[in-house]
Parts: sequence; structure tokens; C-alpha cells
Amino acid sequence: MADSPSFHTPERARFAENPEKSRGRLHFEPQSRTRTPFARDRDRIIHCQAFRRLKEKTQVFVAHEGDHFRTRLTHSLEVAQIARSIAFALGLDSDLAETIALAHDLGHPPFGHSGEDALAERMAPFGGFDHNVQTLRVVTELEVRYPAWAGLNLTWETLEGIVKHNGPVTNRLERPSWRAVEAFNAIYDLRLDSWASAEAQVAALADDIAYNNHDVDDGLQAGLFRIDDLLEVPLIGPVLAQVRADWPELDDRMLRLEAVRRLIGAMVGDVLAETARRAAEAKPGSADEVRALGRALVAFSPDMMEDLALLRSFLHEHMYRHDRVKRTRGEATRLLGELFDVFLKDPSTLPLEWRERQRNVPETERARVICDYIAGMTDRYAIEEYRRLFHTEFPLEF
Repeated sequence: MADSPSFHTPERARFAENPEKSRGRLHFEPQSRTRTPFARDRDRIIHCQAFRRLKEKTQVFVAHEGDHFRTRLTHSLEVAQIARSIAFALGLDSDLAETIALAHDLGHPPFGHSGEDALAERMAPFGGFDHNVQTLRVVTELEVRYPAWAGLNLTWETLEGIVKHNGPVTNRLERPSWRAVEAFNAIYDLRLDSWASAEAQVAALADDIAYNNHDVDDGLQAGLFRIDDLLEVPLIGPVLAQVRADWPELDDRMLRLEAVRRLIGAMVGDVLAETARRAAEAKPGSADEVRALGRALVAFSPDMMEDLALLRSFLHEHMYRHDRVKRTRGEATRLLGELFDVFLKDPSTLPLEWRERQRNVPETERARVICDYIAGMTDRYAIEEYRRLFHTEFPLEF
């Protein structure tokens, strides 16, 4: 049977970003004849090396524990798809929302949050580490693909969304790990004290929708918890019960997939309804008026936020703190910490390109170069580097 003919293209929202009125790029470039500035940003992110490396970076499970689990790359693609759909339905610029979603995890090191913890600990005496800040450094400095400048030379709107998609960040600038943002902002003012565009806010909520749902999916596939364990959990429990009522003979695999699909739809619907309510109340007439609202325009409803908190609590207890996940994370933290230590103590162990970058510079800058090298690794490459340097098969769990 064909889909219902009720689909229609929404009108462009008055508060959507207009690519024709973009604030431009730090380094001037002629406009593309075939793409808007935001679409051009998206293509630059997709073609960059840091994006390709996401294919073997941990989301929750180490990337090669099984090819059915999400990696940073598949997570980013799911976030981008959800962001584009929500932006389209709200009459926003879908290219910009998708671009920010694709870029949001470029600064993540290998082994997920365990990798970030390891680098943050080792970098504490040298200015700290934050994956959000690292994402900005990747797209403005570390990706070297053009002869005239470092970085990808993305538009102001994309950079703004990368830095502050969760809201104003001026309260973070006092942290040593955010000095790179402060330094870049001195060159190219991203208005760190305001909210970002509605498109950036869409990308932030699409991230929440994607990871909560795929963590349920991956946790069930991995056997960390069972469907019956979820029946009393808000959001997912009622959805599972309804799927069982609609399809009494459905096997657990199809039950899981159908429930996750429906839950994504329910969460997207909630964002659309709450954002429409807030827009009707605040009546922003432009993208800059969205920035000046003093609170998020794109949001979950209070009821959804309450239920989401309970679902996250379940996932923390039954998945993120599961012995199997904690054991792997512990090994990953130790692996990256020991890699950092040996590179700092003996620079000759670094590849030639990275060895040259940290030659004849202060220790703080040397540490940052080593941190950049490790943060760019995939899970697999980090393990290979450990085995090369220490001549051991450790860690056995990998």
C-alpha cells in the first residue's frame, strides 16, 4: 500500500538560517556555483580524514567487538538523519542542521568517554582536554587539506553550532581545556554568550534521540539487559507493550527494532510539538532573535525530559556501569595513558610527522601534539601502536 498523501513541504520558518545571508568564512572564498555555503561545509566534513576515522572509534562498545554495534561514524550518520528530518519539518535549513550533526563528534578520541578520561587526566598539567574543544581544533587547525589555510574554513554558522549547540559557553572559558575556544573566538567572534541557531539546537537534540535509542538497541543485542527489564522503564516500556499488543507473535529481534523505530518517532514528534509551542509563544522573527531568546527554542517537553532522565538512569545502571563495559573501559583508559607517557618520555617513538611537530617546543606544546596524535587514532590503531611499542598482546579483552 502506498504512503498516505498527507505529506507536504513546510514553509521556510522566519527564524531559519538563510545560506544567502551567511556571515561567511574566516578566509574569503568565492561562492560555489552548485552548493549553498552550508552544503559545502557538509561536504568538507564528509571528505575530511577525521570523519573517516570515526568508523573505528568506540560509541559504547570497542569498534571491532562486533559489526552490529554502533561506532562514532554510524552514530553521527544517525544523528544527521534525524537532525535533517526535524529541521525540514520545522522549516529550517536542513543542510546546516545536518552539517553540525555530522561534525559534532569529530574531536572524540578512541574508546569513547574512556579515551577522553585518559587524555583529560594526562593533559591536566598541560591545559586539559575536552572533546568539544577538540572538535573545533580539528575543523579549524588540525585538518590540513588546503594550501592557503589550516582547517576546513567552515562558515561562521557551522562553527558557532559546533561550539555552542547546547547553549552559551562563556561559563566554560575559565576552564584550561577551553582556552583554544577563547583564542579562536578572539580571531573570529562566535558570540559565545548567546544561544546558537535553531538548526544547531536541532542537531543537539537529534544527538540525544539517536544515542538513547541506539544504546537501548545495542544493549539488548549485547545481552546486557533483556526486553522484560525495560517494560517498567518510561518511554521504552509502554512502546514495547504496545508493539507486543499489535504483534503478539513477534520475535525479540523484530520487537526490539519496531520499538526503537516507534520511540524515535515519538521523540521527534515531541520535539516538533514543543518547538512549535515555544515558537508561537516567543514569535522569533529571525535567526538572531532565536539567539537572543535567553533559552532554547528547540526542546523536548517537560514530560519527555522527565521520562528521558529515567531512561538514562536505567542505561547508566544496566549498560554504562555493566561489568563488561567497565572492564573494557578500564583497559582502554590504561592503554591510552601508557601510550601518552611513552610518547612524552621518548619522542623518538612518534611517527616522523608528529616527531617534527613537537621538536624544540615547550613541554606544554609537546604534550598537546601528543594529545592530538592520540585523539586522532582509531581504536584499532591505538591497540596496534600499543602492541608495537610494548611488544605485548595486552589488553586481552580487545
